[in-house]
Amino acid sequence: MTNTTFIHSSAVVDGNVEIGDGTKVWHFCHVLSGSAIGSDCVLGQNVMVGPDVRIGDRCKLQNNVSVYNGVELEDDVFCGPSCVFTNVLTPRAFVERKDEFLPTIVRKGATIGANATVICGTTIGRYAMIGAGAVVTRDVPDHQLVIGSPARAIGWVSIAGERLDDSLVCPRTGEIYRRAGDGLTLVE
Repeated sequence: MTNTTFIHSSAVVDGNVEIGDGTKVWHFCHVLSGSAIGSDCVLGQNVMVGPDVRIGDRCKLQNNVSVYNGVELEDDVFCGPSCVFTNVLTPRAFVERKDEFLPTIVRKGATIGANATVICGTTIGRYAMIGAGAVVTRDVPDHQLVIGSPARAIGWVSIAGERLDDSLVCPRTGEIYRRAGDGLTLVE
């Protein structure tokens, strides 16, 4: 941590934690041991991270987000207020299942809407967008827009977050996309 990192006095940051330059950790957050948070991130009020979680650069976690062991956020990920990650498929209070945590990866630039739930063992693709309140139960391809419970695809979004029509041209930037595997990619 450097002098450009801000940690509110009510936040708790355990030992053996890395927090990058310019990151802000706001009221009542808890960052658990072994976690690493990149540069220029914002952790809103009441965010919990860890233990042993990796968060990339320029991520924004809005209020009341918990990022549990097994979850990795790449660079530029947005987590809306009160979105939820899980790390065990079949939890029971009386059965220890820490050896059953399933990894969840949120790729670069993805957005997870407010109150969405991401079930463990899934990957959210680059620049994908998860609608508010959605329940993600399977992988989401790059640039896909999903909504509902369970989440279902309803279209595509650009890097700028604009919904794409059949032309796959971003209305904001003019960038052109093409199909690539299950998802989209930017035409260079």
